[in-house]
Amino acid sequence: MNALRIIANRLAQALLLVVAVVVLNFALVHAAPGDPVETIAGVSGGMSEELKAQLRASYGLDKPLPVQLGVYLSRVVQGDLGHSYFFNLPVTGLIAERVPATLILVISSVLWAFLVGTALGVLAARKPNGLLSQSITVLSLVGFAAPVFWSGMMLVILFASVWPILPVSDMRSITSSGDGGWRDMLDIAQHLVLPSVTLGLVYLAQYSRLARASMLEVLGADFIRTARAKGLAEHVVLYKHALRNAVLPVITVLGLQFGNVMAGAILVETVFNWPGLGRLAFQAVLQRDYPTVLGVLLFSSIVVLVMNLLTDLAYRLVDPRIK
Repeated sequence: MNALRIIANRLAQALLLVVAVVVLNFALVHAAPGDPVETIAGVSGGMSEELKAQLRASYGLDKPLPVQLGVYLSRVVQGDLGHSYFFNLPVTGLIAERVPATLILVISSVLWAFLVGTALGVLAARKPNGLLSQSITVLSLVGFAAPVFWSGMMLVILFASVWPILPVSDMRSITSSGDGGWRDMLDIAQHLVLPSVTLGLVYLAQYSRLARASMLEVLGADFIRTARAKGLAEHVVLYKHALRNAVLPVITVLGLQFGNVMAGAILVETVFNWPGLGRLAFQAVLQRDYPTVLGVLLFSSIVVLVMNLLTDLAYRLVDPRIK
């Protein structure tokens, strides 16, 4: 009963947070300079003032901002995210079409950065003053300092001109069948390598440094000395006792930074022409497409909330002391 009460409280807090995010995003997007109708008029090569007024009325832009917010909230509750001004399609359909590409990119980037970063941190902690530890520290600093778009551009130059062995643009080849078979999956995997490496490099650096610091702290604890005094093998002490405790801070940071990963995906998808939510948001911002921008922001917020809940569940799996 207590667990159900806790879950209900978390879901209620998440719902209130989603409503607050929707209201804040709506206010910020509409406060930004620019007019969607003027943007559409510029793209279409000219438009009469009468037609502009009709467009504003059809989009509801002629109403006061509080009224527009009320209409938008009522639609969101019903699962309707509105109609795109620029793409002339339902926003829900646009997001559903782009979500798989973004989730593939984000999940693969976070997963390999977490696994490799944690492994490097553990190796560095075994001999903190050794050459391997120093090398990992330097590589982590370089990866953390390099901007995502710069890393992406350098990889594009390297694999497009110097060493052309991997595709540097799009999600599929022109000759891909797109039927979901193993050839299509292999083609997507080849296109995924460079975007995933670019997005994961920054987080690899953070996870490796955090895992190293956490591992050093755990290795100095009393229960580790007790385990070694009992004659347990070193790999059992490291991976069964120390790692389960040292990985908790890394899991925490992973869950909290998932929003940053989604934001970084916008730059990566733009550099590599990856057909995900990042490119959709970028195009929507340029065209002042309010419904699409708000829909992408809402979906990203929900993903972050879900990741925080999954982080709590991961705590229970890793540390049995947490109930």
